[in-house]
Amino acid sequence: MPSPVSPSTPGRIAVVGSLNLDYFTRVDALPRPGETVAASKLTLFRGGKGANQAVAAARQGATVSLIGCVGADEGGAAYLRSLEEEGIALDHVRVVPGETGSAFITVDRAGENMIVIAPGANFELRRPEIQKARSLIESCDVLLCQFEVPTPALVEAIQIANRAGVTVVINPSPLHPAFPWEEILTDYLIANETEAEALLGFEPTASATEEITERLRELRTNTLIVTRGGDPTLSFSREGAFHEVPVLTVLPVDTVGAGDAFAGCFSARIAQGTSLDSALRAANCAGALTTLGAGAQDPMPGRGLVDQHETFLPRHP
Repeated sequence: MPSPVSPSTPGRIAVVGSLNLDYFTRVDALPRPGETVAASKLTLFRGGKGANQAVAAARQGATVSLIGCVGADEGGAAYLRSLEEEGIALDHVRVVPGETGSAFITVDRAGENMIVIAPGANFELRRPEIQKARSLIESCDVLLCQFEVPTPALVEAIQIANRAGVTVVINPSPLHPAFPWEEILTDYLIANETEAEALLGFEPTASATEEITERLRELRTNTLIVTRGGDPTLSFSREGAFHEVPVLTVLPVDTVGAGDAFAGCFSARIAQGTSLDSALRAANCAGALTTLGAGAQDPMPGRGLVDQHETFLPRHP
Protein backbone atom coordinates (compact mmCIF):
# COMPACT_ATOMS: atom_id res chain seq x y z
CA MET A 1 0.00 0.00 0.00
CA PRO A 2 1.54 3.37 -1.01
CA SER A 3 2.09 5.78 1.87
CA PRO A 4 0.32 9.10 1.27
CA VAL A 5 2.18 12.33 1.92
CA SER A 6 0.09 14.28 4.43
CA PRO A 7 -1.46 17.46 2.96
CA SER A 8 -1.75 20.57 5.11
CA THR A 9 -5.53 19.94 5.36
CA PRO A 10 -6.50 16.24 5.13
CA GLY A 11 -10.05 16.83 3.90
CA ARG A 12 -13.00 14.71 5.06
CA ILE A 13 -14.81 12.54 2.53
CA ALA A 14 -17.85 10.30 2.87
CA VAL A 15 -18.21 7.77 0.07
CA VAL A 16 -21.57 6.13 -0.61
CA GLY A 17 -20.97 3.17 -2.84
CA SER A 18 -20.29 -0.44 -3.67
CA LEU A 19 -17.83 -3.06 -2.50
CA ASN A 20 -17.17 -5.88 -4.99
CA LEU A 21 -14.92 -8.86 -5.37
CA ASP A 22 -13.40 -8.55 -8.85
CA TYR A 23 -12.80 -11.74 -10.83
CA PHE A 24 -10.20 -10.70 -13.37
CA THR A 25 -9.26 -12.48 -16.61
CA ARG A 26 -6.82 -11.46 -19.33
CA VAL A 27 -7.38 -12.24 -23.02
CA ASP A 28 -5.76 -11.33 -26.33
CA ALA A 29 -8.94 -9.66 -27.61
CA LEU A 30 -12.30 -8.95 -26.00
CA PRO A 31 -14.96 -11.44 -27.15
CA ARG A 32 -17.60 -10.42 -29.65
CA PRO A 33 -21.25 -11.35 -29.03
CA GLY A 34 -21.57 -15.14 -29.17
CA GLU A 35 -17.81 -15.69 -29.17
CA THR A 36 -15.88 -17.78 -26.63
CA VAL A 37 -12.25 -16.88 -25.92
CA ALA A 38 -9.64 -18.45 -23.65
CA ALA A 39 -8.16 -16.43 -20.77
CA SER A 40 -4.57 -16.75 -19.62
CA LYS A 41 -5.51 -16.83 -15.92
CA LEU A 42 -8.11 -15.91 -13.30
CA THR A 43 -7.16 -13.47 -10.52
CA LEU A 44 -9.24 -12.16 -7.61
CA PHE A 45 -8.98 -8.47 -6.71
CA ARG A 46 -10.98 -6.21 -4.41
CA GLY A 47 -13.08 -3.62 -6.21
CA GLY A 48 -16.44 -1.90 -6.47
CA LYS A 49 -16.56 1.76 -7.42
CA GLY A 50 -17.34 2.95 -3.91
CA ALA A 51 -14.48 1.12 -2.24
CA ASN A 52 -12.10 1.84 -5.13
CA GLN A 53 -12.72 5.56 -4.92
CA ALA A 54 -12.46 5.48 -1.13
CA VAL A 55 -9.03 3.83 -1.40
CA ALA A 56 -7.91 6.34 -4.03
CA ALA A 57 -8.96 9.26 -1.81
CA ALA A 58 -7.34 7.78 1.30
CA ARG A 59 -4.05 7.37 -0.54
CA GLN A 60 -4.14 11.10 -1.28
CA GLY A 61 -4.18 11.77 2.46
CA ALA A 62 -7.92 12.37 2.89
CA THR A 63 -9.87 11.20 5.93
CA VAL A 64 -12.33 8.76 4.36
CA SER A 65 -15.49 7.04 5.59
CA LEU A 66 -17.34 4.45 3.51
CA ILE A 67 -21.10 3.85 3.55
CA GLY A 68 -22.23 0.57 1.99
CA CYS A 69 -22.92 -3.15 2.44
CA VAL A 70 -21.00 -6.42 2.19
CA GLY A 71 -22.20 -9.99 2.43
CA ALA A 72 -21.80 -12.23 5.46
CA ASP A 73 -19.20 -14.32 3.67
CA GLU A 74 -15.47 -14.88 3.88
CA GLY A 75 -14.80 -12.52 1.01
CA GLY A 76 -16.67 -9.68 2.69
CA ALA A 77 -14.83 -10.13 5.99
CA ALA A 78 -11.44 -10.15 4.25
CA TYR A 79 -12.42 -7.08 2.28
CA LEU A 80 -13.26 -5.11 5.41
CA ARG A 81 -9.88 -5.99 6.91
CA SER A 82 -8.11 -4.67 3.83
CA LEU A 83 -10.05 -1.38 3.94
CA GLU A 84 -9.19 -0.95 7.62
CA GLU A 85 -5.53 -1.29 6.65
CA GLU A 86 -6.06 1.62 4.23
CA GLY A 87 -7.27 3.73 7.16
CA ILE A 88 -10.85 3.93 5.89
CA ALA A 89 -13.58 4.24 8.54
CA LEU A 90 -16.15 1.44 8.22
CA ASP A 91 -18.66 2.35 10.94
CA HIS A 92 -21.39 2.62 8.30
CA VAL A 93 -20.59 -0.49 6.26
CA ARG A 94 -23.29 -3.03 7.12
CA VAL A 95 -22.78 -6.80 6.91
CA VAL A 96 -25.94 -8.38 5.44
CA PRO A 97 -27.02 -11.98 4.76
CA GLY A 98 -25.96 -13.28 1.38
CA GLU A 99 -23.02 -12.70 -0.90
CA THR A 100 -20.70 -9.74 -1.31
CA GLY A 101 -21.09 -8.04 -4.69
CA SER A 102 -19.00 -9.37 -7.56
CA ALA A 103 -17.61 -8.02 -10.82
CA PHE A 104 -16.36 -10.11 -13.72
CA ILE A 105 -13.67 -8.18 -15.57
CA THR A 106 -11.97 -9.12 -18.83
CA VAL A 107 -8.97 -7.12 -20.05
CA ASP A 108 -7.36 -7.41 -23.48
CA ARG A 109 -3.70 -6.97 -24.43
CA ALA A 110 -4.28 -3.27 -25.19
CA GLY A 111 -5.54 -2.70 -21.64
CA GLU A 112 -9.18 -2.18 -22.64
CA ASN A 113 -11.81 -3.91 -20.54
CA MET A 114 -15.40 -5.04 -20.28
CA ILE A 115 -17.17 -5.57 -16.95
CA VAL A 116 -20.28 -7.44 -15.79
CA ILE A 117 -21.51 -6.78 -12.24
CA ALA A 118 -23.54 -8.98 -9.86
CA PRO A 119 -24.56 -6.45 -7.17
CA GLY A 120 -25.17 -8.89 -4.30
CA ALA A 121 -25.08 -7.10 -0.94
CA ASN A 122 -24.66 -3.70 -2.59
CA PHE A 123 -28.38 -3.60 -3.38
CA GLU A 124 -29.20 -3.92 0.32
CA LEU A 125 -28.17 -0.31 1.03
CA ARG A 126 -31.34 1.47 2.13
CA ARG A 127 -32.43 4.94 3.21
CA PRO A 128 -32.43 4.04 6.94
CA GLU A 129 -28.73 3.19 6.70
CA ILE A 130 -28.10 6.58 5.11
CA GLN A 131 -30.10 8.32 7.83
CA LYS A 132 -27.92 6.66 10.46
CA ALA A 133 -24.93 8.27 8.72
CA ARG A 134 -26.51 11.75 8.67
CA SER A 135 -24.06 13.34 11.11
CA LEU A 136 -21.12 11.83 9.23
CA ILE A 137 -22.30 13.24 5.90
CA GLU A 138 -23.08 16.65 7.39
CA SER A 139 -19.58 16.92 8.88
CA CYS A 140 -17.70 16.06 5.68
CA ASP A 141 -16.13 18.37 3.12
CA VAL A 142 -17.12 16.15 0.17
CA LEU A 143 -19.76 13.49 -0.45
CA LEU A 144 -18.67 11.14 -3.25
CA CYS A 145 -21.23 8.86 -4.95
CA GLN A 146 -21.51 6.41 -7.85
CA PHE A 147 -24.44 4.45 -9.31
CA GLU A 148 -23.70 0.88 -8.15
CA VAL A 149 -26.06 1.10 -5.16
CA PRO A 150 -29.84 1.73 -5.03
CA THR A 151 -30.99 5.16 -6.16
CA PRO A 152 -33.19 5.96 -3.11
CA ALA A 153 -30.18 5.60 -0.82
CA LEU A 154 -28.07 7.82 -3.07
CA VAL A 155 -30.73 10.52 -3.28
CA GLU A 156 -31.16 10.50 0.50
CA ALA A 157 -27.40 10.93 1.04
CA ILE A 158 -27.11 13.70 -1.54
CA GLN A 159 -30.08 15.61 -0.15
CA ILE A 160 -28.53 15.48 3.34
CA ALA A 161 -25.30 16.85 1.87
CA ASN A 162 -27.18 19.55 -0.07
CA ARG A 163 -28.95 20.80 3.05
CA ALA A 164 -25.66 20.86 4.98
CA GLY A 165 -23.74 22.71 2.25
CA VAL A 166 -21.41 19.75 1.65
CA THR A 167 -19.75 19.55 -1.78
CA VAL A 168 -21.26 16.72 -3.85
CA VAL A 169 -19.22 14.77 -6.41
CA ILE A 170 -21.04 12.19 -8.53
CA ASN A 171 -19.53 9.61 -10.87
CA PRO A 172 -22.68 8.41 -12.72
CA SER A 173 -21.45 4.91 -13.47
CA PRO A 174 -23.03 2.64 -14.46
CA LEU A 175 -25.31 5.22 -16.05
CA HIS A 176 -28.90 5.26 -14.76
CA PRO A 177 -31.18 6.76 -17.46
CA ALA A 178 -34.00 7.42 -14.97
CA PHE A 179 -31.90 8.99 -12.22
CA PRO A 180 -33.89 11.87 -10.62
CA TRP A 181 -31.46 14.75 -11.18
CA GLU A 182 -34.26 17.22 -10.47
CA GLU A 183 -34.30 16.10 -6.81
CA ILE A 184 -30.66 16.93 -6.04
CA LEU A 185 -27.89 19.48 -6.55
CA THR A 186 -24.48 18.36 -7.84
CA ASP A 187 -21.25 20.32 -7.61
CA TYR A 188 -19.04 18.09 -9.77
CA LEU A 189 -20.22 15.44 -12.22
CA ILE A 190 -17.38 13.17 -13.42
CA ALA A 191 -18.20 11.13 -16.53
CA ASN A 192 -16.32 9.39 -19.31
CA GLU A 193 -17.11 10.29 -22.93
CA THR A 194 -19.82 7.65 -23.32
CA GLU A 195 -21.56 8.62 -20.07
CA ALA A 196 -21.28 12.34 -20.81
CA GLU A 197 -22.78 11.97 -24.27
CA ALA A 198 -25.68 9.95 -22.84
CA LEU A 199 -26.31 12.58 -20.15
CA LEU A 200 -26.11 15.51 -22.54
CA GLY A 201 -27.70 13.98 -25.61
CA PHE A 202 -24.76 15.08 -27.76
CA GLU A 203 -20.96 14.85 -27.88
CA PRO A 204 -19.16 16.99 -25.26
CA THR A 205 -16.83 19.31 -27.18
CA ALA A 206 -15.50 22.82 -26.71
CA SER A 207 -17.69 24.05 -29.56
CA ALA A 208 -20.77 22.81 -27.69
CA THR A 209 -20.02 24.78 -24.51
CA GLU A 210 -23.17 26.91 -24.76
CA GLU A 211 -25.42 23.86 -25.18
CA ILE A 212 -23.63 22.05 -22.35
CA THR A 213 -24.13 25.04 -20.07
CA GLU A 214 -27.87 24.90 -20.68
CA ARG A 215 -27.97 21.15 -20.09
CA LEU A 216 -26.04 21.50 -16.81
CA ARG A 217 -28.70 23.89 -15.57
CA GLU A 218 -31.33 21.25 -16.37
CA LEU A 219 -29.26 18.63 -14.51
CA ARG A 220 -28.83 21.05 -11.57
CA THR A 221 -25.07 20.53 -11.85
CA ASN A 222 -22.36 23.17 -11.44
CA THR A 223 -19.47 21.49 -13.27
CA LEU A 224 -19.18 18.60 -15.74
CA ILE A 225 -15.81 16.86 -15.98
CA VAL A 226 -15.29 14.56 -18.97
CA THR A 227 -12.45 12.04 -18.81
CA ARG A 228 -11.20 10.84 -22.20
CA GLY A 229 -8.57 8.17 -21.60
CA GLY A 230 -5.32 9.31 -23.18
CA ASP A 231 -6.81 12.61 -24.41
CA PRO A 232 -7.04 15.81 -22.33
CA THR A 233 -9.78 16.00 -19.71
CA LEU A 234 -12.53 18.55 -20.37
CA SER A 235 -14.29 20.71 -17.79
CA PHE A 236 -17.50 22.69 -18.38
CA SER A 237 -19.26 24.94 -15.86
CA ARG A 238 -22.88 26.06 -15.83
CA GLU A 239 -21.55 29.63 -16.04
CA GLY A 240 -20.03 28.82 -19.44
CA ALA A 241 -16.38 28.31 -18.48
CA PHE A 242 -14.42 25.66 -20.40
CA HIS A 243 -11.05 24.12 -19.50
CA GLU A 244 -8.89 21.46 -21.12
CA VAL A 245 -6.42 19.72 -18.80
CA PRO A 246 -3.47 17.64 -20.10
CA VAL A 247 -3.00 14.00 -19.17
CA LEU A 248 0.08 11.96 -18.31
CA THR A 249 1.20 9.80 -21.24
CA VAL A 250 1.74 6.15 -20.25
CA LEU A 251 1.57 2.69 -21.80
CA PRO A 252 -1.41 1.13 -19.97
CA VAL A 253 -1.41 -2.41 -18.64
CA ASP A 254 -4.98 -2.36 -17.29
CA THR A 255 -7.45 0.54 -17.42
CA VAL A 256 -10.06 -0.93 -15.06
CA GLY A 257 -9.26 1.30 -12.07
CA ALA A 258 -8.35 4.51 -13.88
CA GLY A 259 -11.73 6.21 -13.61
CA ASP A 260 -12.08 5.38 -9.93
CA ALA A 261 -8.56 6.61 -9.18
CA PHE A 262 -9.43 9.86 -10.97
CA ALA A 263 -12.67 10.38 -9.02
CA GLY A 264 -11.13 9.52 -5.65
CA CYS A 265 -8.05 11.67 -6.14
CA PHE A 266 -10.11 14.59 -7.49
CA SER A 267 -12.47 14.44 -4.51
CA ALA A 268 -9.57 14.32 -2.06
CA ARG A 269 -7.91 17.36 -3.60
CA ILE A 270 -11.18 19.33 -3.63
CA ALA A 271 -11.79 18.38 0.01
CA GLN A 272 -8.27 19.58 0.80
CA GLY A 273 -9.02 23.00 -0.68
CA THR A 274 -7.04 22.91 -3.93
CA SER A 275 -8.21 24.69 -7.08
CA LEU A 276 -10.24 22.95 -9.78
CA ASP A 277 -7.30 23.01 -12.21
CA SER A 278 -4.88 21.56 -9.65
CA ALA A 279 -7.37 18.88 -8.64
CA LEU A 280 -7.88 17.88 -12.28
CA ARG A 281 -4.14 17.72 -12.96
CA ALA A 282 -3.58 15.50 -9.92
CA ALA A 283 -6.56 13.30 -10.82
CA ASN A 284 -5.28 12.86 -14.38
CA CYS A 285 -1.95 11.65 -13.00
CA ALA A 286 -3.61 9.30 -10.50
CA GLY A 287 -5.74 7.76 -13.23
CA ALA A 288 -2.80 7.29 -15.59
CA LEU A 289 -0.50 5.82 -12.93
CA THR A 290 -3.19 3.33 -11.92
CA THR A 291 -3.18 1.83 -15.42
CA LEU A 292 0.42 0.67 -14.96
CA GLY A 293 -0.60 -2.29 -12.77
CA ALA A 294 -3.28 -4.98 -12.72
CA GLY A 295 -6.55 -4.60 -10.84
CA ALA A 296 -8.27 -1.49 -9.56
CA GLN A 297 -6.93 -0.81 -6.05
CA ASP A 298 -3.44 -2.31 -5.87
CA PRO A 299 -1.78 0.08 -8.37
CA MET A 300 -3.48 3.25 -7.09
CA PRO A 301 -0.71 5.75 -6.27
CA GLY A 302 -0.06 7.68 -3.09
CA ARG A 303 -0.01 11.46 -2.94
CA GLY A 304 3.77 11.77 -3.23
CA LEU A 305 3.90 9.85 -6.51
CA VAL A 306 1.00 11.86 -7.94
CA ASP A 307 2.63 15.17 -6.97
CA GLN A 308 5.92 14.04 -8.51
CA HIS A 309 4.33 13.20 -11.85
CA GLU A 310 2.05 16.25 -11.86
CA THR A 311 5.14 18.40 -12.39
CA PHE A 312 5.62 16.70 -15.78
CA LEU A 313 2.30 17.98 -17.13
CA PRO A 314 2.47 21.11 -19.28
CA ARG A 315 1.03 24.31 -17.84
CA HIS A 316 -1.51 26.45 -19.61
CA PRO A 317 0.10 29.45 -21.31
